[in-house]
Amino acid sequence: MSADNARRNVRILTWIGLATGVIGGLLIAFPKVIGLGSPWVQLALGIATLVLAFRARKIGIAEIEGFDGRLSLAAALLGFLVLFFAGQAAYSLLAAATS
Repeated sequence: MSADNARRNVRILTWIGLATGVIGGLLIAFPKVIGLGSPWVQLALGIATLVLAFRARKIGIAEIEGFDGRLSLAAALLGFLVLFFAGQAAYSLLAAATS
């Protein structure tokens, strides 16, 4: 893959990862928008954010000389935050259903 093609792929993956992370964060802030399925959608968005961010970092590190991956790292951290809070919400739903 050429460096220009790699830069384009990294840019696309990073921005889509940030977008899914922001959507997941908004669902954490406003969980009643979706209803009962909200934690599961949040978990899926958090996983998607992590996959996209780390894929962007992998391509950038491997194929772009002097790669600065701060934006993809921010997307990965956002993905971890979404997963953390969504996991708490999902656990509380499961705990409430069993008692």
